[in-house]
Amino acid sequence: MSIDKIQDLQQRLDSIREGGGKDRIAKQHKAGKLTARERINLLMDEGSFVELDAFVKHRCTEFDMKDTDAPAEGVVTGYGTVEGRLVYAYAQDFTVVGGSLGEMHAKKICKVLDLAMKMGAPVVGINDSGGARIQEGVDALSGYGQIFYRNTIASGVIPQISVIMGPCAGGAVYSPALTDFIFMVEKTSQMFITGPQVIKAVTGEEVSSEALGGAMTHNSISGVAHFISQNEEICIAEIKRLLSYLPSNNLETAPVFEVSDDLNRIEEALNTIIPENSNKPYDMKDIIAALVDNGEYMEVQPYYAQNIITAFARLNGASIGIIANQPKVLAGCLDINASDKAGRFIRTCDAFNIPILNLIDVPGFLPGTNQEYGGIIRHGAKMLYAYSEATVPIVNVITRKAYGGAYLAMCSKDLGADMVFAWPSAEIAVMGPEGAANIIFKKDIETAENPAQARSEKIQEYKDRFATPYVAASRGFVDDVIEPATTRQRLISAFDMLSSKRETRPSKKHGNLPV
Repeated sequence: MSIDKIQDLQQRLDSIREGGGKDRIAKQHKAGKLTARERINLLMDEGSFVELDAFVKHRCTEFDMKDTDAPAEGVVTGYGTVEGRLVYAYAQDFTVVGGSLGEMHAKKICKVLDLAMKMGAPVVGINDSGGARIQEGVDALSGYGQIFYRNTIASGVIPQISVIMGPCAGGAVYSPALTDFIFMVEKTSQMFITGPQVIKAVTGEEVSSEALGGAMTHNSISGVAHFISQNEEICIAEIKRLLSYLPSNNLETAPVFEVSDDLNRIEEALNTIIPENSNKPYDMKDIIAALVDNGEYMEVQPYYAQNIITAFARLNGASIGIIANQPKVLAGCLDINASDKAGRFIRTCDAFNIPILNLIDVPGFLPGTNQEYGGIIRHGAKMLYAYSEATVPIVNVITRKAYGGAYLAMCSKDLGADMVFAWPSAEIAVMGPEGAANIIFKKDIETAENPAQARSEKIQEYKDRFATPYVAASRGFVDDVIEPATTRQRLISAFDMLSSKRETRPSKKHGNLPV
């Protein structure tokens, strides 16, 4: 082979790797954004990334596209390793035709998704695009449809992570929405179906791109996104961290890490963490940090529906998913958003063989017309459905309140919990003592000489007789009442015992999730 052909190959590759050219790359950097290849190289282990389809070109001749060169078709695709594990990735290149999606651009993404499914490996998709390539018309729309279809078929089979590192508008937003996790970056990423200009033209409403679809909007208000980062480097580090908690596919378990924390650690502080006054809040995150390996956990959607905590952590080096009520926010009540957040997280853990730990302190579902009109019945049912459907090991710790339907919605024994521990401070009942006493002892209170004193006495009587863990334990709904300080070792023992759990559900096409 002549040296000329080798040089020609190198020149072609160099031209492709330059993307949209030095000026556009400089503009990308000035906007606080990395290029597509820089992002992928940061994600992958050094030197492991193998690019696919670098020479693919569009075949559009409409408008100005006949004379438009689009290196790598505006998207970098391929595979590599992250911490030694195979991962597929694609990154839209905003320096090339604004990262717009056309027929061949979509085919490159589809090939990566197909390969990831065959190999059983996670996919990380980095979105930075002006949207559909208008010049390609229905071919571009068809490309989106092919991607959406593959996202859906891959759901629950391989982890799919979407990263928004620039604009993501119109139909483009539905690919991330169909994946498992969405990362966004402050000030440089936006997602919306219709942009500010369209909204102003149609409704007269004025809103900025950041307020409409910025990172914090989707992390705290809409619940569309799961994570927010200050910059792209931090974002990519967090993606790697998330991957460490996940298996490569639904037939595997997550990697197990060496444990430096004491498996039998006694946490004396837990014996006094629950306030004497049962209406006084405390921070459930303090309990989580005390229980998990080295106090480390990765919270999912930390700014959305903060009355419930969803997080990944490790016990004895193995991944677990945590769902915990947060007494500091709305007293830990379940509402529409909390139900959606928890229901999806439960299903994610179950799909990827990640055992679930429930930390329960729930006084009920949030009352009010807004909740009822918004469909709290339908939304709350998502949690009941998700827990009942789950076959992974499930362990509960009832720290304080577990009342009524919310007690069931946090996965009581009846919905499939394998082990239920209660602290001595647990109050398991149909409803709170105040409300229960008003109903059960109504006549006694009304006919008493001092109704206020009688009511107080009857509330205490109800607490002593029913609002304890021992009635539930006597019926077998609680497996053991434990000293809070010993919770870590009891959890590790329980999950170790449950590691060989095998359970199936009836064969069916799929259930009818109460969406």
